[in-house]
Order: sequence, then C-alpha cells, then structure tokens
Amino acid sequence: MAESSKYLTVGALTSYLKAKFDQDPYLGKVYLTGEISNLGNRKGRHLYFSIKDPNGKAVIRATMFSYSSRLKFEPKEGMKVLAIGRVQVYEPSGSYSIILEQMTPDGVGDLFMALTQLKEKLTKEGLFTQPKRQLPLLPKKIAVITSPTGAVVEDVAKTVERRLPQAQVILLPAVVQGEGAVPSLLKQLDRVDQLGFDTAIIGRGGGSIEDLWAFNDEALVRKVAALKTPIISSVGHETDNTLVDLVADRRAATPTAAAELATPVTRQNIVDRLFELETRLVVAGKKTVQDRQNWLDQILNRPIMQQPDRLYAAYQQEVDQLVDRLSRGFQRQLDQKQYRFTKAGGRLVQQKQQILRPYQEALALASAKLDLVSPLKILASGYTIVRGPADKVIKKKGDLKVGDEVQLTFADGDVPAQIRGE
Repeated sequence: MAESSKYLTVGALTSYLKAKFDQDPYLGKVYLTGEISNLGNRKGRHLYFSIKDPNGKAVIRATMFSYSSRLKFEPKEGMKVLAIGRVQVYEPSGSYSIILEQMTPDGVGDLFMALTQLKEKLTKEGLFTQPKRQLPLLPKKIAVITSPTGAVVEDVAKTVERRLPQAQVILLPAVVQGEGAVPSLLKQLDRVDQLGFDTAIIGRGGGSIEDLWAFNDEALVRKVAALKTPIISSVGHETDNTLVDLVADRRAATPTAAAELATPVTRQNIVDRLFELETRLVVAGKKTVQDRQNWLDQILNRPIMQQPDRLYAAYQQEVDQLVDRLSRGFQRQLDQKQYRFTKAGGRLVQQKQQILRPYQEALALASAKLDLVSPLKILASGYTIVRGPADKVIKKKGDLKVGDEVQLTFADGDVPAQIRGE
C-alpha cells in the first residue's frame, strides 16, 4: 500500500501541470513567434489554428476568441506572426495550447496588412475604377465633413469666399479619429445626399496610420463610393493615402486645394468670361451688320435694281398681248352671240305672226259684228240717248216729269237739257 501511494493518476498529474502553468508568471503571458498552420473555419466567432516553428519540428495549438474584433488583418496559411497569449492545459486530454489575446504579422504592421488586404479586395470588386461623378462648375452649397475644431473648414471657407463668394460652405461636424469616427462620418455622409448639397469635401489633418484609420474603414469607403453627391477627399497630407482617397471623385493634398477643386470656376473667371463674350458679341454683331450691308449694296447695285422696269418689261408686253387676245376673243364671242340672237329674234317674230294671225282675223270679224250693234253706230244714224238723274238711261216717257234735268247723248257729244212740258 505504501509503495502504490507514490503513483499519481493521469488526472492528478494533469491538474498539477495545469496549476503550474497557471501560477508560472512566465507562462501567464507568452510572446510567441511562428507560422500559421491548420487554419480552421473562419466563419464562426472564434478562430482555431496552430502555430509552428519554420522547420516544422514543434507545433502548438492556438485559439483566439471573438477574433474579428481583435484582428485588423486576415490571417492566412503559412503567414509568419507575432502572437501574445497565455498557455493553458486542457485537462480532459492532457494537451496544452495557447489562448491568444493579440496577433500581428511578423515584420509588417497589422494595420498596414489589413489595409493591403482590404485594398486588394475592393480592387477586385472594381470599386476604385468605377466612373467618377462630375464636379459642378458653379456649386451653390458645399458640405465640409470634418472636425469642428480643426483648420480644415476655415481654410475651405476662406478659399471659397475668395474664389466664389456666392457659394455657401456648411460644416457637417464629425469625429475624425478614434472609435466613434466611422459612425459619425457615415451619419454626415447620409445628410449630404438628404440635404441636397452640390459638392462635398471630407477631410482632416495629417497623422499616423492609426490616426487616419477611420478613412480606411470598409463601410466608410463603400458609403463614399455610393454617394450621389460628388465628393472631394482631403485626408492627411500629400504623402498620406487612404482608401477614401481612391473612391472619392477627386483627391486634394490640402483643404485649400480641395476648395479650389470644389470651385473650378471663380468669380473672376465669370467676369473675364462675360467680358470675353461681350467682346466677341460686339465683334460678331459688327461683322454681321457689315456683311448684311455688303450684301444689300450688291443687290442694290445690280442692273435690275437700277432699272426696275426691266424686271417686268417683258412681262408687261406679254400682258398687253394677252389682254388684246382676250379682247378680240371676247368681241368674237359677242358677235357670235349677237348674230345668233338676231336670227333667233327674226324667227320669233315670224312665229309670233303665224301664231297671232288666226286670232287677229277672229278679232277683226268680232269687231265688225260688234260695230254693227254699237250704240255709236245707231247714234250716227240720228238717234239720241237720254239719261236722267243718277245717269239712268230713260227708256219711257213715263220715267220723266216736268223739271227733270236730263243728259242728251248725240253721236258727236253730250248736251244737258230740262223737261219743260209733256
């Protein structure tokens, strides 16, 4: 029994080793270098892989929990890295591994690596080669997305005031550095399209890659690329380069240069252009008037304009001939009509005489018969007609009395008379 008490179980040995690992200050925070191997599925929240020596003789399993918020680059198989973590013993299997807190590419900064990888990704998508928006020549409203405490907005405002005073410069204040920078910049970019700006300038002063890192954020880069409003990037100094610079419509090395790009046409340009157009208009007007005057002079000097009757002399003679022909034709037709009318009139007279002759003969016979019984014929034979009062013909003696006024009608006229006795 005493001899067997010297022996440990596997679990006891593993627990002892785990306690030693947990209590050893050198193993509580280990700085490790090696190559990534056996890279597992990167779709989950946690990253599982191995780190090995370049010669492949030693390998240790590695785990990084919630790796997407810890890493600023994309790990790849065979990549040499610098890792910081703590060594842990897994009691059920007695194996040990390293739980990573940080990891960066060996020899290259993690931010630079992340920037390079994102740039390659967006380049493959064609985001940097998509057509650029045209900057307006005479913007009315210019948005400046930057820190309200920096010199960017002041430089832009002064330059715009000098070049194009009628343009309005409006500050859209944003955080340009640190954790809150990306949400702040995204919010102001949304306002640019909503408020109907003609041009936008996004920028800040110079700094390290960490200071400018917000302008390499994928969400911000995609938002700038999708913006409807033309945008100018003025991030950092001339030597600084960010991904926002690549998707912006124009890149300016300084805020002043950005303001100059935003106002391609200055007030002086407009004045000079107006004077130029006025001069060209006056010259063109004078030339047009002179050309028209020359053209008019040429027309007025033509023989036909000097002797206008020559223009219609031939036509006048032709008109006279036509009038003569028309007159003679009309007279000929009139003579023909007159001749036919005369012939028709003669025939009409003959026809009338032929038609009236029987009636004339009948009328003469009736007149002769009437004449035989005519009162005038009887009066011519010595008879007299006596008319009494009211011009009544007296037929009997008894129709009269002494004193009556009568009218005696003879063949050659009337004579008044009075009855004096029976």
